[in-house]
Amino acid sequence: MAHIELGNDFPGIRGPMAFSPKTAQPLNEFANALLATDEGLSRGERELIGAYVSKLNQCHFCHSIHGAVANFYLGEESTLEAVVCDLQTAPVSEKMRALLRIAASVQKGGKEVTTEQIEAARVNGATDRDIHDAVLIAAAFCMFNRYVDGLATWAPEDPDFYRHRARKVAELGYRSEPESGYFPLDKA
Repeated sequence: MAHIELGNDFPGIRGPMAFSPKTAQPLNEFANALLATDEGLSRGERELIGAYVSKLNQCHFCHSIHGAVANFYLGEESTLEAVVCDLQTAPVSEKMRALLRIAASVQKGGKEVTTEQIEAARVNGATDRDIHDAVLIAAAFCMFNRYVDGLATWAPEDPDFYRHRARKVAELGYRSEPESGYFPLDKA
């Protein structure tokens, strides 16, 4: 049960966003600016960073939904699991591995990012835009994770729920309007 009365039964971040449409709109615009673009990093890579940081933050809802979206864009379901189990051997590029290391440092605290990590990312092909976006995505997901868990929202356990939502996110982006088809709690 959520710490406050949200007035709805939506899971994860969807509950607080329905509770506060005034803040939901800019948060969704921010999420779209970060995640719904292939400028530099692909959408799948962007979602992978968010899902990885969410796993490190132990935010089940965000890890599950953004993992499902990453899987949808990447076309398979094993990359995130491999990254979480052992980043060193995960089937990602060296550039992505370096960016995920930076994201993990951001998750601990911004000052944890080292010059050596930045140089390793550059040596492996990361541009300044890639590094910027990886840091911003990681920082944003720390905020989103704390929003979700700080209000004690609930999260479905069924992986099919997240797979279905991933298709909706890919189709509609991150939206807060109930008529968008994003908010209704359907499992079809």
